Amino acid sequence: MSTESRTPTRQPRGGPGPMGHGMGAPVEKPSDFKGSVRRLSGLLRPEKSLVVFVIILGAASVALNVTGPKLLGNATTIVFEGLLGGTGVDFPRVHTILGWLVAIYLVAAALQFAQGYILNGITQRTVYRLRERVEAKIHRLPLKYVDRHQRGELLSRVTNDIDNISQSLQQTLSQLFTSLLTVIGVLVMMVVISPWLALVAIVSIPLTLTIVMQVAKRSQPKFVEQWKHTGALNGQIEEGYTGHALVKVFGRQRETQEEFARKNEELYEASFGAQFVSGIIMPSTMFVGNLVYVAVAVVGGVMVTNGALPIGDVQAFIQYSRQFQQPLTQLGSMANLLQSGVASAERVFELLDAEEQTPDEDPALTPDDNHGRLVFEDVSFRYVEDKPLIDNLELTVEPGRTVAIVGPTGAGKTTLVNLVMRFYELNGGRITLDGVDIAKMTRDDLRSRTGMVLQDAWLFGGTIRDNIAYGRDDATDEEILAAAKAAYVDRFVHSLPDGYDTVLDDDATNVSVGERQLITIARAFVAKPQVLILDEATSSVDTRTELLVQHAMEELRRDRTAFVIAHRLSTIRDADLILVMEHGAIVEQGTHDELLEAKGAYARLYEAQFAAPIEDVEPPLDPVHAPAGDTPVAFDDPSVPHPEAPAHAGEDLDDPQVEHPGSGPRA
Repeated sequence: MSTESRTPTRQPRGGPGPMGHGMGAPVEKPSDFKGSVRRLSGLLRPEKSLVVFVIILGAASVALNVTGPKLLGNATTIVFEGLLGGTGVDFPRVHTILGWLVAIYLVAAALQFAQGYILNGITQRTVYRLRERVEAKIHRLPLKYVDRHQRGELLSRVTNDIDNISQSLQQTLSQLFTSLLTVIGVLVMMVVISPWLALVAIVSIPLTLTIVMQVAKRSQPKFVEQWKHTGALNGQIEEGYTGHALVKVFGRQRETQEEFARKNEELYEASFGAQFVSGIIMPSTMFVGNLVYVAVAVVGGVMVTNGALPIGDVQAFIQYSRQFQQPLTQLGSMANLLQSGVASAERVFELLDAEEQTPDEDPALTPDDNHGRLVFEDVSFRYVEDKPLIDNLELTVEPGRTVAIVGPTGAGKTTLVNLVMRFYELNGGRITLDGVDIAKMTRDDLRSRTGMVLQDAWLFGGTIRDNIAYGRDDATDEEILAAAKAAYVDRFVHSLPDGYDTVLDDDATNVSVGERQLITIARAFVAKPQVLILDEATSSVDTRTELLVQHAMEELRRDRTAFVIAHRLSTIRDADLILVMEHGAIVEQGTHDELLEAKGAYARLYEAQFAAPIEDVEPPLDPVHAPAGDTPVAFDDPSVPHPEAPAHAGEDLDDPQVEHPGSGPRA
């Protein structure tokens, strides 16, 4: 798509219009940690029954694990009392206890394995559904949303942020259930053994929670900053690598590297701050746990000395104090993972909450005729509310006619065809196709009747055959071959290693720019649209190829309504109607000859394109603008080629002596 359609909308994010390629930091909404956690938890709702089952498995596993220290303490008491009492150790009883202990730990491990396996499935299915929602959302977003965001930053939300959510859920869910249940189970066992010792351990809970909450409050904004800067850095990298050739051509390597270094430094500082602040949680909770451990050992020793508690129970209680602090420490260490995941979730939710394009009419209308008659009735449009672009446009395009749209950059040429495709919705008026308001048609129906060849030749990684057939899934090999011949793809494709089965890489660098354009034109042939839009479709081909393509376009435009956006006026001389646009309005319309005779805006464009450069050359190369005394020759004289016309313009295109595209070495 030509850049002019983007020009009115490329503004810094946070302003009224879309974001350009400038690297200003995006304005983020204030983080809502609690709301985002609730919404993230809501993603697990389809797995509710399995989550309950996992909790049951976790409870059973924890119950078995927390009985272990008590049984081991009983065995210790038996040994201790047997040795001190002189009656000897009751080894059969000890063996029985140890046997039960082994069995309990084996069953607990099996339950933990089952819990982890099921939780892994829950997490991956949840993230799978989230990716599906994001993918579906992107297809419902209007083009203006894509214009307002850097492509790399948007891709970062779809890839990096969702991957981070997946990792956070994977690592926190399994530990979260186990840790919470362990805290509850251990606390119960400690109260059963000694309520007074349990009070010593319970004191650590509010202290630990206070530390976690205070640190989390300070680290959460830093995680938001971290993922914001990650998206900005990805945007800069994507932009720099996509335009790598231009960066080198214009010698901007140093500036690009400096921009990368600046954004990399911002990401480093945000990431360091987030990880450092959240990293305080674990050593702090471990310090509290060590204090509790010392207190339990001292108080327990005193109670054993006083005979208030058996030594085995003290041993069990010390183990429980460790088990009690371990999940609290794990919960603290999970805080940074959870905060990072929630920060990413906020960015994904922001995408999911973005305003969607207006839904299609239900029931939608379908034109009874298939002629391609387009009528613009009092059409008004603007990208930004207070900056009018097109106002009160009236235009009728009859079926089978070719309408060329010319004008200076930013005049609204590409905007006009974007409105036909419903990439943007009108602010006023309506556009009808064969008598039906296109706003009352489904977008799929409208766009299936419309073919588009853009200035930027977009091809996907696949074979040339697949790229040509992209416009119609049911295209036959005969139709693909016919389209390739009509667009002169067949003339160069046989020089490629695998012909039509040659696989193009992601950027289609194994064919030239002009050949890529010819493939997109062949794709339009296969689609057989009612309305054809050519947005500078021949801008990437040489003059000789352009002549051949124009010949092919005559067949492609036959019995179809065609819009041709062109800067090179030599390409639209034979158009049925030429529209001259300035500032979103049609200031002139007519045929090529009529507009030249009118000596208005079109004539000025024509003179600026053909006459001005020639007048600066000495001696004059153009007979029409020769100095006085020379004999001027009209362009209509067949003996004089038109400016930019190839040497073989008058020759038969099928003449085997004429060199065609692809017959020689390719760029």
